[in-house]
Amino acid sequence: MLLITIYFFFNINSVFYRAIIGFFLSFCIAFILYQKIICWNQKSSMLGEKIRDLGLMGQKEKEGTPTMGGFVIIFSTLISTIFFSKLNNVYVFMLIMTTLYMGCVGFIDDYIKIKYNKKGLGVMGKILSQIVLGIFIGFTMYFNTNLSIHEEKIESKNLHFFRYKEHGFKTTIPIFPPIYHNHEFNYASILSWYNPKWKKYAWIVFIPIVVVIITFLSNGANLTDGIDGLTAGISSIIFATLSLLSIISSNKIYSSYFHFIYLPHLEEIIIFSFSFLGSLISFLWYNTYPAQIFMGDTGSLTIGGVIATLSIINRKELILPILCGIFFIENISVIMQVLYFRYSKRKYGIGKRIFLMAPLHHHFQKLGYHENKIFNRFIIIQMMLSMLVFILLII
Repeated sequence: MLLITIYFFFNINSVFYRAIIGFFLSFCIAFILYQKIICWNQKSSMLGEKIRDLGLMGQKEKEGTPTMGGFVIIFSTLISTIFFSKLNNVYVFMLIMTTLYMGCVGFIDDYIKIKYNKKGLGVMGKILSQIVLGIFIGFTMYFNTNLSIHEEKIESKNLHFFRYKEHGFKTTIPIFPPIYHNHEFNYASILSWYNPKWKKYAWIVFIPIVVVIITFLSNGANLTDGIDGLTAGISSIIFATLSLLSIISSNKIYSSYFHFIYLPHLEEIIIFSFSFLGSLISFLWYNTYPAQIFMGDTGSLTIGGVIATLSIINRKELILPILCGIFFIENISVIMQVLYFRYSKRKYGIGKRIFLMAPLHHHFQKLGYHENKIFNRFIIIQMMLSMLVFILLII
């Protein structure tokens, strides 16, 4: 309440100040709610997660840890966003819809795990829900004419002003030098290279790419959530990086200086990003080893979906294999393990494995590394990946 009072007293309209206040508000709301949930669970044990026996050291001690962290992340983020951002902004609307939608999917999965069976919603159920979200985000980004780039006011000879808006879908690809239109890449060029008349059908390329990115990243964040603090820690660094990229892209001067695509009306998503970051850091306080609370699929699926949507909005989706390299590798390790097991079983009659256990962080646990050491080293890797992304984008 103090932060809200300060906001209205000083009548702060700056996006930056609203984002800072949103960050602290979401942090405080989440911090208090986590304490309440942990205390409540110690008395009733109703919210405790059932842990699958994977034969990992220290696994049994985690039985009964409350798994409502994801719900609190969503709630505290949305409260700050509703208070301090402009809800008529299309970008903010897309992020809120992504948060609510993936939160519902994750909640259903967690509910099935707690009440019925440990497998939850199932792989196909999650993938289908992610495909639906991908189609929604892809269509909105491509066909909504309000989502322009390079918008500017131009004065004509008769002293009238008109706005120049460039639509279509351009994105950023760091392998192109900045002299090539600020690292810009147009999806339409893929089809127009074959036939110039096909340029208007670029959505056929763009929307499937969005679907793949959202599906892959959401599952990657979900699979990474197997060690205390891992998904929350990695995601916090990614959100901080994307927040910085949003600040640059939303400002005409900054975007020109750093050779970014200028995106009008993007500044409101900075408030959402800071609010989500505040919730994540608050969750990390209680989720570091030994974890007092888990985020469940409600949190991990939402985190992956929101990061993907935030990157697509920023026209930075093609840097995700680097920025979210850990999520991608965790996902790929599971795919490789399953495919090789099936292949070897068909060929040799006995299933063989590439890793001791997948996803990858469990492989290191099987090798005898403590989960705290794995967490620390993955965090260092994520910091390096974030720095690499920024360097690639500004050179």
